Amino acid sequence: MISARIAHDGDLLLIAPVRGLASEADRLLAELEAYGPTVVGFGLSPEELRGLTEYFVRADAEPVVPLTGNETAEVRGLVRFGEARVPNPATVEGLRWAAARSLPAEPLDPSDDRAASLFAEHIGYVELVRRTVRERRVARNPPTPSTPDEFALAWDREIARGAGSRALATARNRHLVRQARALVERGGRVAVVVDRERFDGVRGLFEGPLPPEMGDA
Repeated sequence: MISARIAHDGDLLLIAPVRGLASEADRLLAELEAYGPTVVGFGLSPEELRGLTEYFVRADAEPVVPLTGNETAEVRGLVRFGEARVPNPATVEGLRWAAARSLPAEPLDPSDDRAASLFAEHIGYVELVRRTVRERRVARNPPTPSTPDEFALAWDREIARGAGSRALATARNRHLVRQARALVERGGRVAVVVDRERFDGVRGLFEGPLPPEMGDA
């Protein structure tokens, strides 16, 4: 996990746990406790946040979650660093932490419909085929770096290295930063939680002026 205070945007803490690794949940909660936010933003769509809240945060029993082949391979790659779970335990525990303190938990990513539109705008046929091939390749042979952070970065780098995939990631991150800045403008202390591989891109956007919107919000 990595975190940073973002001075450019007032009182904001950016936290990026490794997706799926159970031990990252405790590290995230320690960061939140130390910072004491008044609102927590998550790198989730509104639909994802509602689903996690309904089925995992408020539910008495967690439902069975079917995994894609890619998710199964990612979990198998992570278990060398400790227990791994789906959905992302850091996100679920972060939502529980906010709910227990009656703090707002805000989705910062585009809606599912807008995300689908962004995917269609940035991922053409050739990139889709290449991305699918890369996903299958990394699922068969997961990276084997020495730390969870390096694993998360290597996994994402293998799948999303195409120009269209990079443009899609930037569009998602721009939307997230705009939404987070809107929270800052309302006042208070804002914590933003994203997956580890998004940290550098999101931090770079926070620390500089965003370009004019070009269909990415």
